[in-house]
Formats: sequence, structure tokens, C-alpha cells
Amino acid sequence: VELVPLVYLRGPTLNGTFMILCEGQTTTFTQMKMFLPRMGEDSMIVGTGDVTQIDLPPEVPCGLIDAFGRLGHLPGLSCVELSTQDIVRHRLVGEIVKAYDGDQQHATKRRHK
Repeated sequence: VELVPLVYLRGPTLNGTFMILCEGQTTTFTQMKMFLPRMGEDSMIVGTGDVTQIDLPPEVPCGLIDAFGRLGHLPGLSCVELSTQDIVRHRLVGEIVKAYDGDQQHATKRRHK
């Protein structure tokens, strides 16, 4: 097992690997474009991310969202979207997520007061 920050992943072809991209919603278009081509022979990539928790500045495109739109049709590639019904943490976590999802407009109004 080797953990490698994206910034150090330039250049190599990773053969015979299982690569996990965690927190993909924080990747930029450029970072995703740099990461995905590292996959070599006998390798697999799994990317995860929550597009409701993007930490990028509004003017910076999210690499994960771009990859879904750009690559979702390619043979051999699957894109899976999960919902609150898929949450396997404490039973209250699904309810917490729903409460925050339903309160987006209210939170925005409070922030701008």
C-alpha cells in the first residue's frame, strides 16, 4: 500500500495497481486530467467524491463532475451515483444529510445577513 498525494503523481504509468482517488470533488479539471492517465496495464481506478461538498472556488471547475460528463459513456468505465438511501453510517446521518439538503436556501440567507 502506498499513499501518494496528487502533486507527486506526475509522469509514471502505474501497472498492476488498484488506485483509489478519495475526495474527488476537491480535484480540479487539470488534476483529474493528470491523474486518470496514470492507469497502466492490469490496473483499476476507483474514484470517490461528494459533489455536494465541493471546496473549490466557484470559478474553478470540479474535475469529478467534468469526468462524469466527459467519460461516463466510455466502454469499460462505470459511473455510479449514490443517494441518501445508500448511507451506511449511523442511521441519523441520512436524516442529517436530508436536513442540510433541504435547508440550503435558509443557510444562504443567514450567511448574507
